Amino acid sequence: MMASSFRDCKAWSAEGLPLSTSSNEACKLYDAILTQYVKWRNDETMGGFEGCMSAIQAADPNFVMGHVISTGLELLSTGSSPRLNEGLAGAVRRMVELANSQVLAPRERLHVAAMEHYSHGRFTKACEVWEDILVEHPTDLLALKFSHDGYFYIGAQAHIRDSVARVLPHWKADMPLFSYLKGMYSFGLMETRAYDQAEKVAMEALALAPDDTWSVHAIAHVYEMKGEVDKGLKFLETREKDWQVCDVLASHNYWHWALYFIEKGQYEAALQIFDSQVFSRCKKTGSMLEAVDASSMLCRLEMEGVCVGDRWRELLQVTKPHSDDHVTMFNDLHFLMTSLGAKDSGTSRRLLEGLQELAKEPGDNQQHQRAGTVGVSMCQAMMEYDQGHYDRSVELLYPIRYRVLDIGGSDAQRDVFNQLLIHATIKSENKHHQKLGRCLLMERDAMRPNSLLTDRLMKRALALHS
Repeated sequence: MMASSFRDCKAWSAEGLPLSTSSNEACKLYDAILTQYVKWRNDETMGGFEGCMSAIQAADPNFVMGHVISTGLELLSTGSSPRLNEGLAGAVRRMVELANSQVLAPRERLHVAAMEHYSHGRFTKACEVWEDILVEHPTDLLALKFSHDGYFYIGAQAHIRDSVARVLPHWKADMPLFSYLKGMYSFGLMETRAYDQAEKVAMEALALAPDDTWSVHAIAHVYEMKGEVDKGLKFLETREKDWQVCDVLASHNYWHWALYFIEKGQYEAALQIFDSQVFSRCKKTGSMLEAVDASSMLCRLEMEGVCVGDRWRELLQVTKPHSDDHVTMFNDLHFLMTSLGAKDSGTSRRLLEGLQELAKEPGDNQQHQRAGTVGVSMCQAMMEYDQGHYDRSVELLYPIRYRVLDIGGSDAQRDVFNQLLIHATIKSENKHHQKLGRCLLMERDAMRPNSLLTDRLMKRALALHS
């Protein structure tokens, strides 16, 4: 039986969020899955996500919201495409069929509609439906969390912030998981460059729940964006015991830790974190978040002139099976980094050609539409760079640099593409590109004062082209 702290049928109804099942066990399991999702951790005492998802099926196989949360989490993990994975596509269909055969609350129907949109790559449409739910039910945390992640995948920075700002006043401090909204809000503030406010709100969250890893993560971003590297290192280190238990996000926080070391030019320390934390976790879980972090990190180190040895080939074992998924543009670009790094030209070509095909007839799949407007050009720019055609790389990347936001992810994650463009300008034989590179570095310095990385790149540019 589920722990008594989780909400049963009556408790959910009392909160104005009734669930269409008569099984108290199913209601509690729904709460348990939601709690783990919000906290970014598998709670082994409950069997983790997998255990709870199996148990909720057993408790009430027809519980629609059980299907919404389980199938939704699989879709949002981006590790599998319903276009190719018949099991996942079937789970979406089953959810819809179940919903059509039952009397449901309008809120539950909207959840089903949102997840169906999401499964077809209509991310913005899904987010709009989640927002409709939140207008009527501002304490529906699943709608809030799904939209938070949905916005992240489409680079909708202001939406990430405002979605939480709109509902926060409706929450009371004694509601379950209340403090975690502060971490979510902090992340939105940080992505819209309200760094001081973001730090303040995240610290409030951590005072209430020290193991709130999303708040830790928001602050890690703040220190990176402000170039306060030593502060960031100290912050992550002193709180490591609190956040490392959140296994779904821990690797990503270690990635931020390593970025501070790369910024300082302490490459050995960064590689040590890569080996002991980022890649070792990625190999074990096969998580897409961990795989893109690993590829981004190796790419940054290589641009800095560091030899990363066989690491690319090992990472390719994780990413190669996903070459045809094309779930998000963001993932595809990082998979391409890996196949290029591992010198697997066949996989690189296959990835690009698959994307070009989908971009021709994207239908209403937003990610495939964005492949046409920005993704394919970015992939081509990376391939040109890899072949030493730096001028071509600049010509492809520079015109779309402000559209890179469309691939999703955070400012910190997308920065690898800013760096790639700068490196391409420095290495290009074209005098205009070389001047452009120095302009981009001045612009970078204005946005991120005190960056040691910017200083290094400026010295290199001046040494090469003085």
